[in-house]
Amino acid sequence: MIPYDKREGKIWYNNELVDWQDVKLHVLSHGLHYASCVFEGERVYDGDIFKLEEHTSRFFHSARRMGFEIPYSENEINESSRKIVLAQNVKNGYVRPVAWRGSEMMAISAQQTKIHVAIATWEWGSYFDPKLKLEGIKLNISNWRRPAPNTIPWDTKAAGLYMICTLSKHEAEKQGYTDSLMLDHEGNVAEATGANIFFKDKEGSLHTPVPDSFLDGITRRTIIEIARSKNIKVNERKIKPDELKNFTGCFLTGTAAEVTPVSQIDKFNFEVCNTIIGLSESYQKTVRKKKAA
Repeated sequence: MIPYDKREGKIWYNNELVDWQDVKLHVLSHGLHYASCVFEGERVYDGDIFKLEEHTSRFFHSARRMGFEIPYSENEINESSRKIVLAQNVKNGYVRPVAWRGSEMMAISAQQTKIHVAIATWEWGSYFDPKLKLEGIKLNISNWRRPAPNTIPWDTKAAGLYMICTLSKHEAEKQGYTDSLMLDHEGNVAEATGANIFFKDKEGSLHTPVPDSFLDGITRRTIIEIARSKNIKVNERKIKPDELKNFTGCFLTGTAAEVTPVSQIDKFNFEVCNTIIGLSESYQKTVRKKKAA
């Protein structure tokens, strides 16, 4: 794999298309030292960005929650995202908008820092190994918990929130797992390190945690809509870890993960069933619907 700082092409950077390897930020940028940085993750399908407007709106919400304003309109970011996808000729890939505080101040206070914005895109396939996605991935249960909602801006994609996700995923990989299940501050099931989670019971209904201390994913909401259109009951509720023994199926959802079956969480095993396969197929039809229409 080519390192991301060694790739070719252009990145949209502060309203200019800049050569990929020339996009720089100073080592004393506030965003690097104090995590005053927000981002988005978006998928390109057949040349179009899926739910671009929703992602951009969340991008702006994240910035406001972090106390800064993105110096462009949502429409400008939407158009710039499409522009860079076209410039890079990305057909099926990923888009990463990111905004951060600059280097004018180096202390906790950052009132006078410039806000920088960049949008990069690249061809990208499956987040998880395609073979593992067919068989179902395996998760451990992280020792790190999602913090209480009054301690962090939990409803954002802010960089600092992902520190414990990296720690959790690294520990899972060391133990031979693909990813990690994170609990919330009360000990309830929350999410994986970068994706929401669903369970299927013996009757065919779905259960998913209430997103009250972690991100309510755009893909999560899409899957709920698809499931209900198929007359599959979806229960959004608190889920205790000891309930995992009662479920027969499990899967993750996310822009990167899409719909990824789970075959094991710690000592609990799950079946990659027709319901999950059907939801995955319907999701793929949904994300490519614009081109098919």
